[in-house]
Amino acid sequence: MTDVSAQDAGEGRAHAVGVDTVPAGLLEAFEAYERAIIANDLDALDAAFAPGDETMRGDAAGLLVGHDTISAFRGVRGGVPARTIERIEYRELAPDVALLVSISRYVGGGTGLQTQVWQRFDDRWLITAAHVTPRAQALDRSVWRTVGDPLWQGAWEGPLEGLTVAVKDLFAIKGYRIGAGNPTYLDSARVEPTTAAAVSDLLRAGASLRGIARTDEFAYSVAGDNAHYGTPPNGALPGALPGGSSSGPASAVATGQAQIGLATDTAGSIRVPASYQGLWGLRTTHGLVPRQGLLPLAQTFDTIGWLTRDGATMQKIVDWCLSYDGSESTESVFGESGSDLPWSFAVPTEMLESVEPETRDALEALLGVLGEGAEAPAVAETSVGDLDEYLGAFRAVQGAEAWRNNGAWLREHTGAVAPAVAERFRVASEVTAETESEARATIEALRARLHDATSNTVLIMPTVPGPAPMRTHRGERVEAVRAATLRMTTPAAIGGMPSISIPLLTVPSNLGAAPVGVSLISRPGTDIALVRLARRLARAVAP
Repeated sequence: MTDVSAQDAGEGRAHAVGVDTVPAGLLEAFEAYERAIIANDLDALDAAFAPGDETMRGDAAGLLVGHDTISAFRGVRGGVPARTIERIEYRELAPDVALLVSISRYVGGGTGLQTQVWQRFDDRWLITAAHVTPRAQALDRSVWRTVGDPLWQGAWEGPLEGLTVAVKDLFAIKGYRIGAGNPTYLDSARVEPTTAAAVSDLLRAGASLRGIARTDEFAYSVAGDNAHYGTPPNGALPGALPGGSSSGPASAVATGQAQIGLATDTAGSIRVPASYQGLWGLRTTHGLVPRQGLLPLAQTFDTIGWLTRDGATMQKIVDWCLSYDGSESTESVFGESGSDLPWSFAVPTEMLESVEPETRDALEALLGVLGEGAEAPAVAETSVGDLDEYLGAFRAVQGAEAWRNNGAWLREHTGAVAPAVAERFRVASEVTAETESEARATIEALRARLHDATSNTVLIMPTVPGPAPMRTHRGERVEAVRAATLRMTTPAAIGGMPSISIPLLTVPSNLGAAPVGVSLISRPGTDIALVRLARRLARAVAP
């Protein structure tokens, strides 16, 4: 009863935990209730609730008391979206009285919570009280700057028809201002006269703009917190940071409020939230998607990409946006995007040495499953060099460009940004021309090394060192996680290469089982083929 396939077979499954503690008869009654609610079987649902005037059901809309009242409500409510039970907690309250708390994960994204009191009458378990917490709905101001239903209607037909997009608050939308995650910047920004090409491509394909979603201030973070608007929820691991700087689009997609997140990735800002929230996240080849209408952080590394809940949706996006027929704006100099990549992987040893032990064990187990398959790929180890060398060169160039882009505004608006972001900009302001020049020379050498390493294979590694940190972590702890994460995510940025994070690993955390992404990195211009390869990998390791 607990296994449900995602949109593509093998691209994601949910498994309930805690069922072993539930008495057999009660578990059977709970399973029958779940089947009835998915099928919207009103007779079976009526039969699952205890008769009488004291039975209760509550949710955010209010409290219903009495079996007949609950039955009348259910008759006009309609069905419940497809979901699977991920976790069950059981407590005996008294003889023949039990409490069940269950977590639902919706196939369309997001989670819900059911709290039920069950009582045994003769040989039947019936619900006497229930409270339902549905998946998060807009408007959550930590997720959205502005939102509509839709905010902007796309074409009425096309390959992305019916899908909604959460756009990171760095892209120009005609008639709106770019906010960059900062209220002072929003107040001082101009109204945009045109819409960014990356947004228009999605609208032409039939997608509609759901809303403008939050970003970390000036996209200068990978944690996902925002001192001005709050921290968006982590749709996969409640209580954890969502990952940034594309935190708003990622949370919108993970909680089911949008199907596509249009985002940017400078140092991992798509891949990190994808890993933290169990999403598919693609950083495209540098320069492949036009950046007109995008507020820059560091032009040498800034690139555009997407977040989705499944590989099939990601494939639709890249087939449209990166093909010459679908996009009017994609650069035509990358001719390999649709060519197949080899069914061959190389694991950078430096990456494995940088991850947490549980993450390393999870990746090795995944590679073991992959090697046992009927079409096992070639998997080897490789070296990409000192990760600190990548990070040092990246930070110097990123900092120099970030200060050139934003320094004048920051000097005019002292105190307008959060202390952690202000400190990053202070360090950036101190990068000298000589330091930047030396870093650029280092980047050229490292880029050549990465391109050589991916000439006949694809790099595979964990996206980040471990699961998302808890939201309660502060200061030095968050900064340490940030540095460790950037050591793993900056090589793809240095190489200007496409990289996709796939939700294939699960590791323990203080908040429960947590997702960690697996990243693939391929040579520039192979973006469409990389998505196809990622989907093949997901199917190959599916249970």
